[in-house]
Formats: sequence, C-alpha cells, structure tokens
Amino acid sequence: MLEGLASVGMAGMGPAMEQVAALIRQVAPTDLSVLITGESGTGKELVARAIHSNSRRAGGPLITVNCGAIPEGIFESEIFGHEKGAFTGADRQRKGMFELADGGTIFLDEIGEMPLFTQVKILRVLETGEFMRVGGQSTIRVNVRVVAATNRDLAQESARGRFRQDLYFRLKAVAVHLPPLRERREDIPELAWTFATRFCQANGLPPAHFDQEALDLLSGHYWQGNVRELKNLVESLVIMAGGGPVDGRLLRSRLMAEGSSAHLPALRPAEEERPPLSLEMLQTMFYYLQRELGDIKSLLQQQIEQQRQVGDHYHLADMSVDELERDHIREVLAEHGGNRQRAARNLGMSERTLYRKIRKHEL
Repeated sequence: MLEGLASVGMAGMGPAMEQVAALIRQVAPTDLSVLITGESGTGKELVARAIHSNSRRAGGPLITVNCGAIPEGIFESEIFGHEKGAFTGADRQRKGMFELADGGTIFLDEIGEMPLFTQVKILRVLETGEFMRVGGQSTIRVNVRVVAATNRDLAQESARGRFRQDLYFRLKAVAVHLPPLRERREDIPELAWTFATRFCQANGLPPAHFDQEALDLLSGHYWQGNVRELKNLVESLVIMAGGGPVDGRLLRSRLMAEGSSAHLPALRPAEEERPPLSLEMLQTMFYYLQRELGDIKSLLQQQIEQQRQVGDHYHLADMSVDELERDHIREVLAEHGGNRQRAARNLGMSERTLYRKIRKHEL
C-alpha cells in the first residue's frame, strides 16, 4: 500500500484508484516529471505527496506552489527569488520556491494558471536545473523534481496558445489522471466510513455509523466537489448526528440545506399529500424563473454577437433557443478547458445553474 494514499482511503479500493496507485508505485522511485490531472477536489495534492513520500527524495523538502494564488506581477520573485534592490521594496535577498525545494520535490499546483512569460523559465529549469533570481547576475543550480497538477486540458490550452506546448510535452513525461468521484461510486461507502472514522478518532468522538439509505444517497450524489466535498460533508454529518447513526433523513436535510437536492432521487408525493404552495415559495420560484430567463437572454445576445464577429455557416433563425444555448455553453466550456467554475463566471450565471444546463443538454 502506498504511503500517503492508503491513509485516506484512496488506494486498495476500486479498480480506477488501484490503477492510479500502480502507476504511482512505478514512477515514484524515478526522477521523471509527473503531470496530475483531474477535477478540483479529486486529490491531486495527495497524489503529489504520495509520489514524494515514496521516492528517494522523501528525506528532502516538498514545496507546494499554488500557481493560481500568486499575482502575476510577483510570480517570478516567488518562484525564483530576488536579490536585494531588485525592485522597490526588495530590501533583502530572498530565496524562491525552487531554491527551497533543492534536493526534494516542487509541486506546481494549478500550473495551467501560470503566466506565459514564466513558463519558458520553468522549462529551462526542467531541462538544465538552472535559473537566476530576479535582479541577479549569477546562475543558481538546483536538483529538484517537478510534479505539476491542473484541472484544465493542457493539450487544448497549448493548441490555443494559452500554454506553452514545449512545456506541456516536457511535463507530461508521466501523466496521472484522477477520475471524478461520480465515476467511481463503488469507492464512496468505504471513503465515507474512512473519513468518519478518522474524524471521530481525531476528535475523541464515538464511532460513527451510516444506515443503508444514507450510503445509497451518498453513492447517488453528483459530487461536484469530488472527494473534498465528500470529506467535508461526512465530518459535518458526524457532528450533526450527535453520536447517533447518520441516517437517510439527516443526510437529505443536509443536502437540501446546501441546495444539492437536484442530485437526489426525486420522491413525488401523492396528489392528496402534496402541501399547498406558500406565497414565499411562489415568490422564490418566480425569482429563479426570472434569473433563468435572464441567463437565456444573455446567452442569446452573446451567441449573436459571436456569430457577427466570426461569421457562421448556419442561420440563427433556423436554430431553437435550446440549440443556441447548448452550442454556446459547449463553446465556453471548451474555452475554459472544461473548468465549470470559470465557465459559469464567463456566462454570467451561478455554477448550480450551469450544472443544471449541462445535464439538460447532455454536455
């Protein structure tokens, strides 16, 4: 069992994660660069830590860099360090992340967010192990293994000029893909039990138990946030259960409170049992209907404008509203490498609305 993965229930379970574990077991002892791909929350950082922990560099540092969290203007200074006086406010010499990782591993998380002008320097470090601090005159040499991760499609990003193709090819010497949790539902019950057990032990709580309805609901949930979402939900359920079992009723109320009921099996009451709609509920429904209409109007306006700019081989008049909406959502998702959070922001709608439309159009 791989150190760093078994402890969180990511290895030794379903066939998908067994394949991931087998690949990590093969690549960890080498110094090859590794590119980890997968949706947010699938455990990419855990895989990076497992690669480091099972490598010959385990005694050295593991430095994690969140490329999406560093402002573009100071990115090179953070990565490569700077000399005193290199820029206003640089009152002392500062080592960068690569220098701090010497003899160990550097984990470049969300590398798809890295500025283009920095990517060529990262490529040089990968090829020569050398770089210069910002404002420096001398070359610094380091012995660092690079592990990178992204939730973007870097092949698509490089084809569009948003990511250097040579860096992409250099990084993906070995590619590890983590499937989303909804594609390995057989793992969910054991993951839920593992997270609950670890949480109870860490907090001195009695062991938690799940009834079959709760396990069925967990297994049927969409898990937009993947393993991270499951872990957070399980921990909150353990607290809410107050030492009792986590049952279907508790789980349903928790998911509905989070606005996740769309992913649960719909239970339609008989006509005579259906409660009358309150004024507050009608107002809420009307509000969301207005938002939906506004989203459609915005999509149509954007689609029409795009067709005016690039010219099109078909007539908008021949397309239905659903077809226009479907095509535009598909294009925006492609532009953002499948990142639904950014696509939703670009479309001017909530992530929940976007997920509903994705299911509607079977995208």
